[in-house]
Amino acid sequence: MALLSFTLVTTLNLLDAGLSENELWFALGAQAVISALQLRHSAPGANRAPLWNRCLTLGVQALLTYLPLLVFRAEWGSMAGFLAGSLLLLLPPRIGWSLYGVTGISLLVPSLIEDRSVLDTVYLCQSTMLTGLITFGLSRLSELVKEVHAARGELAHMAVTEERLRFARDLHDLLGFSLSTITLKSELIHRLIPGHPERAMEEIEDVLTVARDSLADVRRVARGFQDMSLEREINSARSVLGAADIGVDIRVDLGEVSPRSDSVLAAVLREAVTNVLRHSLAGHCAIEAVRTGERVRLTVVNDGVQAGYRDPSPDSGSGLSNLEARVRAIGGTIRAGRLDDRTFRLVAEVSAQPGNAQIPVADGELTVEESAA
Repeated sequence: MALLSFTLVTTLNLLDAGLSENELWFALGAQAVISALQLRHSAPGANRAPLWNRCLTLGVQALLTYLPLLVFRAEWGSMAGFLAGSLLLLLPPRIGWSLYGVTGISLLVPSLIEDRSVLDTVYLCQSTMLTGLITFGLSRLSELVKEVHAARGELAHMAVTEERLRFARDLHDLLGFSLSTITLKSELIHRLIPGHPERAMEEIEDVLTVARDSLADVRRVARGFQDMSLEREINSARSVLGAADIGVDIRVDLGEVSPRSDSVLAAVLREAVTNVLRHSLAGHCAIEAVRTGERVRLTVVNDGVQAGYRDPSPDSGSGLSNLEARVRAIGGTIRAGRLDDRTFRLVAEVSAQPGNAQIPVADGELTVEESAA
């Protein structure tokens, strides 16, 4: 619309100049070509075209801008504003702004030839430079608007991707423990049925309970995984580790902890116990959850590190990496690694009342040993 308006102003000036019919048709044709070139130069990404291409179209526009000045004089002067804008759009800033100034000053020539007044001369130069600025500004604004719309699409795509990652992470953290428990207890039931059917029935009841809890866990994922309880997870850990004939020592001294920190620590404990069951051959496990000042520390230690031991499942998961992201989100830290040849320790520390700030964890702070990860 702005391009059409400036072109119309020049057309009105030419109609008022008393040109012959041939001159008028030549002027209109030149205007049409300049308008087409300007639309090309104002298109998004035009400044990324090959240099020879930009120089060629700018050269054609310059010829169609200055040659008609020999015939139409000052009435054609406003068309130089499009050239000034194109120079700013297509050339590097230092060269573009220099040639922009030269273009504005060049309009002194037709005014001096026609012996126009100082006021007319200043007006012609100023209007040319103003037209160039408006052309440049509107073209850049249009490009920025398109980039913003594209960025909105990218942000929406990133949000969807992040939600998918959250769902996958939460599903892994919630169901890994439950499925490992079901597998363990099913194997125990298989051994108990021949000689201890009553005990097998009790374990079947436990399996049904865990299965119902797993269904509730799936629903919990959709709610954002915010209502896990560290106390419940400690009780579950005591039960499932005992069923696996793993000795358990538990020490808890938490006091008041925010629900957010409580949920994160519960997730850490669930993953740690799952890893003890799936990735180690532990005979003893110690769980400690204590509060010191404004920080809460959860420590899980097991003696199940076995050289060369691997989880038989084809996909052993990425639980500790998921936990690292979850702990970092509330300004906490998590460390995992061997203490010696047989002992593996995981330590997670978070604020008892986390704020909104996120404290990054240094690269390499989370160490995972394959045999007990």
